[in-house]
Amino acid sequence: MVFKCPFTMDCAGSVTSSCLVAEPLRSTGGREMLRVHFTAEDLTRIRIRAHPHPLWEVLLSLHLLQTRRGAAIFGPWRRDVRAALHPSGDILTTLAPPKGYSPDFLTPFVDSPELDDGLEVVLSTSSATLRADMTRLAEQTKLPSWAWRIAGGDAEMMRRLADRIRQYHAQALLPYAHVFKSHIREDWARRAEMAMTHGLEHVLSTLHPSIRWRAPVLEVDYPVDQDLSLDGRGLVLVPSFFCWQTSMTFADPALRPVLVYPVDPVIGWASHASATPDARSLEALLGRTRATVLRVIAEKPYLNTKQLARATGTTPSGASQHAAVLRDAGLVNTQRRNNSVVHSLSKRGAMLLDKPALQDRAGYPDIRLSNPSAG
Repeated sequence: MVFKCPFTMDCAGSVTSSCLVAEPLRSTGGREMLRVHFTAEDLTRIRIRAHPHPLWEVLLSLHLLQTRRGAAIFGPWRRDVRAALHPSGDILTTLAPPKGYSPDFLTPFVDSPELDDGLEVVLSTSSATLRADMTRLAEQTKLPSWAWRIAGGDAEMMRRLADRIRQYHAQALLPYAHVFKSHIREDWARRAEMAMTHGLEHVLSTLHPSIRWRAPVLEVDYPVDQDLSLDGRGLVLVPSFFCWQTSMTFADPALRPVLVYPVDPVIGWASHASATPDARSLEALLGRTRATVLRVIAEKPYLNTKQLARATGTTPSGASQHAAVLRDAGLVNTQRRNNSVVHSLSKRGAMLLDKPALQDRAGYPDIRLSNPSAG
């Protein structure tokens, strides 16, 4: 059994957790670790994502939001987000506690960098998986009645969960998206150069100080002793901005193998992110909801009004009204496509947000690494 879990770091840096394994095995070296076992075939099937995984960033940022971990780096972001956060946090923090187990279905494997694509997979989760994941979560904490509706696959409750995730993403992550996307692209570029000049072993050896490549095993400092055999399935490496110190993987070893590893941000990133313009200044100028609508339009051009409402946690009539005000102010463009009205950032809106009028949608391809012995 492999853990996906946020583990709380105390001020001394030691790990505390509510682990679900009663008697974990001990490594012979006296410290726990995750050991990822590769075959020759696995070494030809390694990928590094070029983009943030939106649902992993949602989950991991929720973990950080509920603690004081990484105060020097995440403190300003945590303060601003807590001040602006919608009450949707109740549902999300129940499903994503700051330590212990978080359900695998919240972070499904999906190639797309788009949040809605990931949420479609969440909404299509089988009832058996929902029941198993929620039952496991209940082993470490008492769940409210609505959580058991999720366990039962209740469609209305699942849609409510998806809407809450969208709201949280719009408030807590979207204002800072250009910063953590940039960090992950820089990590991608660095790995790409390493792969070309030094090969796979160097890439695997330098993912993070807590990760070591000792062929054919990737060793990861971990709160419990675990073994993950890839068995020819390969491995997807997922760089994460909000992953703090401890890499993560799915709890269910039958799922597609992934390893989420930290891309360490620098002190002051949140202040820099909100300096152009200051998030609170933008909200003071436009109002909190309208500022969120503008950011969503900038990040996801050509959403129709119904999609915009879902992404911002507003009603369709409310989204239409906010978009109309922004259009009248010259900050967004609205046009008709087929039977829908869609919205995009205008040049004036782009100047206000200090970003291109149309965001880079495709960006960079994932890196596919090959067996170092082949080269």
